[in-house]
Amino acid sequence: MELNRYKTLRAQGSREIVIRKSRFIGHAKPVQTEEEAVAFIEEIKKLHWNATHNCSAYVVGERDEFQKQSDDGEPSGTAGKPILEVIKNQGLKNVVVVVTRYFGGILLGAGGLIRAYTDGAVAGIEAAGPIVKVKHREVKVTVDYTWYGKVENELHGRGYRIDGTEFTDRVTIVCLPEEPQAEAFIAWMTDLTQGQAEIEAGGTVYKIEGE
Repeated sequence: MELNRYKTLRAQGSREIVIRKSRFIGHAKPVQTEEEAVAFIEEIKKLHWNATHNCSAYVVGERDEFQKQSDDGEPSGTAGKPILEVIKNQGLKNVVVVVTRYFGGILLGAGGLIRAYTDGAVAGIEAAGPIVKVKHREVKVTVDYTWYGKVENELHGRGYRIDGTEFTDRVTIVCLPEEPQAEAFIAWMTDLTQGQAEIEAGGTVYKIEGE
């Protein structure tokens, strides 16, 4: 079973904040597997090998079945857990976050560390760009040219996604209704064209909501 919609990140991003002379760099990335998440954490650790800490957390899987956090030497519960909480509180899936710290000489205390790693995680996630991905079903609708104007107008009027149009001896419009509405869409299109459309349902594809 795949989710019909879920919140994740657009791309890898990072942002630095300074808290009481310590530099905190939040790095965030969308991932598909736990292996990708682990590899990204290792990549950041190599990049910032001279940092005081590289603390991390990730949530992967349709039911968030893979979750892990690491304090990387900070006091227990002050770094990895706050980062994980940010991911979960924002409802993100298939996401890994690393917060790099370069110690600035001033101790923050447990409460200060929790706030700092929370803010670092938020900064990284904002830089990576939260998005919502929605599952669509590809439906090819082939009609005679006499039907094309009516079908196109109705599709635009109802706000359906069109992924392309092919013009040969007939017109094929590649439509992308959201997966839960795919059957109803096919029934509506059949009715709209009085059964004269050739309709072919294809596979599913995720698209970013609102784009």
